Amino acid sequence: MVAGAIQLWIRKGIKRLMADAERSTKLDRVLTVLLIASIVLAVGMTVYVIVTPKQGEKFTEFYILGPNGTADEYPTSLAVAEEGMVIIGIVNHEYANSTYQLEVLLNGTVIEKEDVNLMHNETWEDPFTFNAIEKGDDQKLEFLLFKDGADSADSADRIHETNLTNNTYGAYRSLHLWVDVRE
Repeated sequence: MVAGAIQLWIRKGIKRLMADAERSTKLDRVLTVLLIASIVLAVGMTVYVIVTPKQGEKFTEFYILGPNGTADEYPTSLAVAEEGMVIIGIVNHEYANSTYQLEVLLNGTVIEKEDVNLMHNETWEDPFTFNAIEKGDDQKLEFLLFKDGADSADSADRIHETNLTNNTYGAYRSLHLWVDVRE
């Protein structure tokens, strides 16, 4: 009996829906289709945003470490002709392969040049040894990094063209150490 009543109630509900569907206007049908299309589009966009990897900020890490591989114990006090050593590091976070030109200057004189090619997220570290040949305090050891075609060929020309208060010579990144050289 209960099952029969439920069955009758379901049949009446279906007949009512069918009658309503026959009476619905063309506008109702169009609005229903638009609503369904909007829902499908919203779900599709949500899936796309979740699945697509996000590209972060593009940058290059450029750093120097002391001889022990940490950010301390830099060779800031040397005797004339004594060797100092640092580790130079570059990490490419540019989301593309990049070519870097590294220049090291001591008191404005280029003492080392090197080209470094890195893929995205690749790290390059290299020990760099230098000799202090002149006595004096506050000798500037500069590490200049140029990126992707920045002309690093004529440092001397850039030195003369650069404002001496901002001595980076147009580098993409720059670092420096002050070295005191005693006898």
